[in-house]
Amino acid sequence: MAIMNENYSNLKESYLFSQIAAKVATYEKEHPDKKIIRMGIGDVTLPLAKVVVNAMKKAVEEMGVRETFRGYGPEQGYDFLHEALVKYYTKIGVHLETSEIFISDGAKSDCGNITDIFSDLNTILVPDPVYPVYVDTNIMRGRKIVYIQGTPENNFLPMPDNNIVADVIYLCSPNNPTGAAYTKEQLEEWVAYALKNDSVILYDAAYEAFITNPDIPRSIYVVEDAKKCAIELCSLSKTAGFTGTRCGYTVVPHALKRKSGNGTLMELNKMWLRRQTTKFNGVPYIIQRGAEAVFSEEGIKECGEILEFYRENARIMMATLDKKGIKYFGGIYSPYIWLQCPNGMSSWEFFDYLLETLAIVGTPGAGFGTMGEKYLRLTAFGSREGTIEAMQRIDKSL
Repeated sequence: MAIMNENYSNLKESYLFSQIAAKVATYEKEHPDKKIIRMGIGDVTLPLAKVVVNAMKKAVEEMGVRETFRGYGPEQGYDFLHEALVKYYTKIGVHLETSEIFISDGAKSDCGNITDIFSDLNTILVPDPVYPVYVDTNIMRGRKIVYIQGTPENNFLPMPDNNIVADVIYLCSPNNPTGAAYTKEQLEEWVAYALKNDSVILYDAAYEAFITNPDIPRSIYVVEDAKKCAIELCSLSKTAGFTGTRCGYTVVPHALKRKSGNGTLMELNKMWLRRQTTKFNGVPYIIQRGAEAVFSEEGIKECGEILEFYRENARIMMATLDKKGIKYFGGIYSPYIWLQCPNGMSSWEFFDYLLETLAIVGTPGAGFGTMGEKYLRLTAFGSREGTIEAMQRIDKSL
């Protein structure tokens, strides 16, 4: 008899964004005449940069010629993309070895898969509110999860609590869902905490490209000794619009070592390499050539223009919220606006109000944890026309 993993019964009945999609589908069916403006899921809307598309076209042509055809590639990614990423990190003051970089099909996959190299006996620390994948993937393994609260008082940037000892720590900066970003000094405190407790930080930097302030770190590795305690996960989904193209990368430094249950000292880089070569066949060559183009001089310029478009959307949204006196966080170093629900409404009440009254789709903060209650997330990834219209609707109705 096959025995199932009972931990799945401890998960919520449906994934947050599936629940939202179902509500929107019902509304759409009942109101076919309404123009719905979607500002919920953090999906990009602008097309890929031209330099990226051209690189992929060239790669497709190579795949049609015997001399340049590629079959299985290295599971950890091609050298040309590793080298492009090493140069990219150098520009932000971080030196990496190419063997410390692993190319993946996105940060979401690696956030879940990285749990394979950790014992289920570990205690997991996650901030609240939090990206649901951090929590759900560990519930699936039956691990103990403890929370540290993000609040308006700490600007939704919780700091280490010496009364809590955790083995694996999830940090996301700029944060999803709140848009808040840690300073270098704050990250130094987290690194010191992790080193003191022999913990490992899983640092989600999927939104690092939105940072324009040189005083805000784009990588945790700008902090001294962070390579001894942190794994960094990043994605091209928001950096270059790869949500439908799927490419990301994870950095596992050689200096990061921890003991197994029997006391054997293990290098996490070797463990992750072993996991990937066993369970993953790598990202397609065509996609990796497109990713390489992202980090070229022309790619950085073109992708930067796309990011600036979304930043301007965020500024338009913030201007309206300022005018209405609605308190919010984020929007500066992130495509997300984390706003306080007006008139004492709960997250789902405000979600329903926006959908049913204004035909605007947001994401209820309660879906990100208990500390997300009374908040709602809006994204700046829509069209300019849609963003302006949504803000006009809010301006007239709230």
